[in-house]
Amino acid sequence: MSEQQTGRLYGVGLGPGDPSLMTVRAVEVIAAADVVAYHSARHGRSIARSIAERHLRPDHIEERLVYPVTTETTDHPGGYRGAMEEFYADAAARLAAHLDAGRTVAVLAEGDPLFYGSYMHMHKRLAARYPTEVVPGVTSVSAAAARLGTPLVEGEEVLTVLPGTLPEEELTARLATADAAAVMKLGRTFPTVRRALERSGRLADARYVERATMGAERTAPLAEVDPESVPYFSMAVLPSRVDAPYGDPGDREDARHGNPGDREDARHGNPGDRLDMPRGDGEDAPSGASGRPGEVVVVGLGPAGPLWLTPEARGELAAAEDLVGYTTYLDRVPVRPGQRRHASDNKVEAVRAEFALDLARRGRRVAVVSSGDPGVFAMATAVLEAASEDPYRKVPVRIVPGMTAAHAAAARAGAPLGHDYAVISLSDRLKPWEVIAGRLRAAAAADLVLALYNPGSRSRVWQVGKARELLLEHRAPDTPVVLGRDVGGPGERVRVVRLADLDPTQVDMRTILLVGSSQTRTVRRDDGTDVVWTPRRYPEA
Repeated sequence: MSEQQTGRLYGVGLGPGDPSLMTVRAVEVIAAADVVAYHSARHGRSIARSIAERHLRPDHIEERLVYPVTTETTDHPGGYRGAMEEFYADAAARLAAHLDAGRTVAVLAEGDPLFYGSYMHMHKRLAARYPTEVVPGVTSVSAAAARLGTPLVEGEEVLTVLPGTLPEEELTARLATADAAAVMKLGRTFPTVRRALERSGRLADARYVERATMGAERTAPLAEVDPESVPYFSMAVLPSRVDAPYGDPGDREDARHGNPGDREDARHGNPGDRLDMPRGDGEDAPSGASGRPGEVVVVGLGPAGPLWLTPEARGELAAAEDLVGYTTYLDRVPVRPGQRRHASDNKVEAVRAEFALDLARRGRRVAVVSSGDPGVFAMATAVLEAASEDPYRKVPVRIVPGMTAAHAAAARAGAPLGHDYAVISLSDRLKPWEVIAGRLRAAAAADLVLALYNPGSRSRVWQVGKARELLLEHRAPDTPVVLGRDVGGPGERVRVVRLADLDPTQVDMRTILLVGSSQTRTVRRDDGTDVVWTPRRYPEA
């Protein structure tokens, strides 16, 4: 049948509920249609029809598409999914009969037809067979934001839209990382959504909107809503963070990138901030601008960019009022209006830790950033060491893990850490070389794979060569060594060399070394790549 002989299918967005929010195009399409179709529950009432009712004609053919079930409880042999699939197939066949007869069919949809709407099931089944037009509508998310009267997203913020039917763990992770969010399909899912908001630390910011733009509209702080009163047509909204009370707006301009002029003197702290900071009496910390008590969260950024950042870490960075860290690592954290950023040199871990704890004693929510995992040769130890002494013993401290450099490099190379391994730092700045040498000999004699951190720097140029000599006392010259430099970053380079060929001049502070055991293998695959792996089973096991 040619296109001229068939009718035309329209998916018509009606907006969030107020008939006056229908678009001019939606009204035109309904007025010109031969058939008006709409979904309804078994009781026969249709919200979509009630919105468009004033535009319906007596001679309109009305197709009421009645859902067979409204919950996932059904005796259909295919379960809920099977029952709905059968319903959509039958509904599409009914509409196709009108289209084949040359009639124009307008399928009404609350909100926008392709935004969590039932129309999309008709669209997927019919749009390839008949000429089709989708008329967009104002979404319920837009209506909710308008009713709250607060910006939903600004600038470079990202809006996350979630169905409340997701598992609680998934909701928690996504809410923790979101700039702004809308959680739809509440009703019976409300208790799960509320718990997820609470677990992600976002409950205090969450707003509740019910039947936006309709007669029974209601808005409230979500924490105050009775779960028994929540209908399906409601949502949770986390508005823009841009105006969140991170602190004194007067501090924002200078805090964006830290105070460059202070960085040379950073080993003694940031004098400007420390002199202005009242040290308090060591008792309970007051509440900060967010209304929460002060705390320090040490956050692992992973070895490189945002792809290596965990949802928990992303959420803690977004929620912090102050960010404290080494300049290079702090620059990896997106700038958020209102957050204060305190950058310093890489050699002042103890000063940085005390500075963060002092901020928390003032009631600030502080994130101390650390590359990789904060508990592996990084800031967690420095913060906990300071927090174990007066006047910081009452300051809450949490550690948020991150992907380690060793694991990142290992994944790029294959699976060199597949069996027992040891992690050793070659830096002798905080421990004598004799201690390092003894540990290298012991680990090598135990036939452990080695992950060697901090192998070299501008001021330490001989340690790699000395470590190679020590390891060759216990390892064969052809033992594979993975050199992972800037893994995950723009300058990433991962190479595999023989232990005997390890060149210290090719190693710097941005490089990690993974030295294989006697069992580690290097295999050339058919695609030309080399993979390194250590068997999980040891000989004679």
